[in-house]
Amino acid sequence: MDPTTPRGLREDGTIDREGALDRVSPAFRAVVDAARELIVSVFGATRLHSAYLYGSVPRGTAVPGHSDLDVLLALRHAPDAADRADADHVATVLDREFAQIDGAALNLAEAAELLSERERHDGGFFVACLCTPLLGDDLAEHLPRYRPTSLLARETNGDLARLLPQWQARLARPDTDREALARSVGRRLVRTGFTLVMPRWGGWTSDLDEAAAITGRYYPARAGQLRLAAATGLHSTAHDDTLRVLIEDLGPWLAAEYRAWHGEKTARG
Repeated sequence: MDPTTPRGLREDGTIDREGALDRVSPAFRAVVDAARELIVSVFGATRLHSAYLYGSVPRGTAVPGHSDLDVLLALRHAPDAADRADADHVATVLDREFAQIDGAALNLAEAAELLSERERHDGGFFVACLCTPLLGDDLAEHLPRYRPTSLLARETNGDLARLLPQWQARLARPDTDREALARSVGRRLVRTGFTLVMPRWGGWTSDLDEAAAITGRYYPARAGQLRLAAATGLHSTAHDDTLRVLIEDLGPWLAAEYRAWHGEKTARG
């Protein structure tokens, strides 16, 4: 795949939705069907406004036994402890019943909040461009079409500086799940790097290897570290020395460069 040619856009230059139910591979269709039925059974129409898949499963790139199932539930009210407990229950059942997935994650949000002005270029963008409708009325019908702008870059990934101290604290703890940390760090750094250059490149991708390659063209001195971050995010394995390179070297540089180009993400209340 040629990383020099912008893609992921509609004919009008807005970012196209990256997933679709008809892209789900045969190995994962039973998982998706079970998730749909279980979500309806547990949450019902009184709580659930809509549900969405995101990540590798709706993109059709999921690998059996290695990929997870990512779901967003948009609720009719602000999520509470009971909602989170039910979401954990659904995730546990799916993970137990289907060997195809390496875990399931159900994230919760209030539908009205996703449509709010302050979430327009964060949660709203996530639903409209990165999520595939699974149940209910699609919130994207009430959201704008998005372009690869500096505003979008700032509001989606402009908070890296706030994450770095948290990562450093987790790395310092001997009981930290290194695999989970490696996955989070690698993926977030590559995605932040890509959105740093996204307005200059003029397109969109969620593919980590491609995103690292695109960013590396603009910052050749950091290309090796970006490839390392992509590999870490994809394979979820890294020695502490690798994590220190990403968290203590690539991360601070990327946060400073991001701030210089796009500023910091608007603080949420």
